[in-house]
Amino acid sequence: MVRISVRLSAVALAAVAACVLPAGASAAAHLGERSIHYGNRGHDVRVLQDYLTQYGLDTPVTGFYGKETRANVKHFEGDEGLTVNGIFSKRDSKVLRSAVETGGSARYVDTPAPVGKARLNPDGTATAPSDAPPEVQEVIEAGNRIAKKPYIYGGGHGTWNDRGYDCSGSVSYVLHAIGRLGRPRDSGELMSYGAPGRGRHITIYANAGHAFMVIDGRRFDTTDRSQDGSRWHSFMRSTSGYVVRHPPGL
Repeated sequence: MVRISVRLSAVALAAVAACVLPAGASAAAHLGERSIHYGNRGHDVRVLQDYLTQYGLDTPVTGFYGKETRANVKHFEGDEGLTVNGIFSKRDSKVLRSAVETGGSARYVDTPAPVGKARLNPDGTATAPSDAPPEVQEVIEAGNRIAKKPYIYGGGHGTWNDRGYDCSGSVSYVLHAIGRLGRPRDSGELMSYGAPGRGRHITIYANAGHAFMVIDGRRFDTTDRSQDGSRWHSFMRSTSGYVVRHPPGL
């Protein structure tokens, strides 16, 4: 009977331990104490997400290492010359902490806002600010050429001068028109286009399923086109979940 009692006590203790430390839980509460993989949860994941945002990659602080966090980790790894695998290692942690604590990645620092906003016209086109540099004026003129063309899935990817354009086809067309893109790119490819962060005049927002631009304060986007017949819009949309890029120098 004594032996049985001892065994039962051991089982009871194990059960209590299981309640206190659930399966899969990690004692690593601080960033850098473990490698973080897809599916992990914890305080260190929340700290990672906050650091990524400070670095310049907007990341919701959820405490769960999901697809969006993994994608931003990969962008961070690529920008810093680290192994790009989406696994946030102890080495990654040291590099990220150093970058943020010294003011964040210089490549993600916001540049000064443009002097003025582009004007939206009643005919669905836009006019560049009077002080906009020539290249920005060319960007807006390129956008005007396709602003009222219909949305066509895959449009702009087979030929530059198409009957209509999809979201990434629209962005690609504009960038190609000013010599900043040699071939059309889909939204996923635009996630790594150019330089990280917002630009002074042109900012590209991209994720795996959509892409749009903001040019001198005006959104150039296929969404909402059905309401006003143009790709130019006066109001901004949520940028949560988008990678932020810009053409270097713009």
